[in-house]
Amino acid sequence: MSGLLVVTAVPAEAEAIQAGLADPTVAVLPVGVGPAVAGAATARLLALAEMAGRPYRAVVSAGVAGGFAARVAVGATVLGTRAVAADLGAESPDGFIPIDELGMPAELLGGGTAIDADPALLAALRTALPAATVGPVLTVSTVTGTTASTDELIRRHPDAVAEAMEGYGVAVAASQAGVPFVELRTVSNPIGPRDRDAWRMRDALTALTAAATALR
Repeated sequence: MSGLLVVTAVPAEAEAIQAGLADPTVAVLPVGVGPAVAGAATARLLALAEMAGRPYRAVVSAGVAGGFAARVAVGATVLGTRAVAADLGAESPDGFIPIDELGMPAELLGGGTAIDADPALLAALRTALPAATVGPVLTVSTVTGTTASTDELIRRHPDAVAEAMEGYGVAVAASQAGVPFVELRTVSNPIGPRDRDAWRMRDALTALTAAATALR
C-alpha cells in the first residue's frame, strides 16, 4: 500500500505543501481547478495506484480557500468536517433546492450533496493542528463575490467555515474508491464582495506550508 495522496488545484499549492512535508512518502499532485476536473483526476490517480497494487491509504484535498469572516480569519487553517456541494441543485421561485431534495435516487447522487470526512483522519489532523478552525467546507463552481450570495450561503449553511472549488469532487472520487478522505485549507480571503486587493495569497500559502507538517 502506498502512503497518503494530497491533491491540490494548482502547482503553487502543491509546492507550498511539499515545502513543509516531514514525511517523504506523501504524494502531492495538482489536479486542476473545480470539482469536475479535480474529481476525475483524483479518481484516475486512485485507480492507477490500485491497478499497480499500491493503493493510497487516504486522500487529502488541500489548498487555499475563502473563509466566512465571522468564523475564520485570513491566514488561518481550516479542517473540513464534511465537503458540501453548495451549488449543486436547482433554482426555484422559493429559492435554491439542493439536488438531494429533488427526488433523485440516492445511488445517482454519489453519496449525497455532503460527504463526511473520515473520523480518524480528521481526529489526527485536529491533534496535530489544534489551532485550526473545524467545520464544513463548501465546494462551489463559482466563487462567491457579492454580499447577497454570501448571505444566502450563510443562511443555507450556518455552520460552514470556508468555501473552495475542489473538495466535494475529490470526496466523491475517494468515496467511490473506498478510500478515506479529509479536506485541509488555509484562508486567503474573506468570502464576500470580490476584492482582489484584500486577498493574502502569500500568507495562505505560508500557512499551508506550516500545516503540511501534519500530513503523514
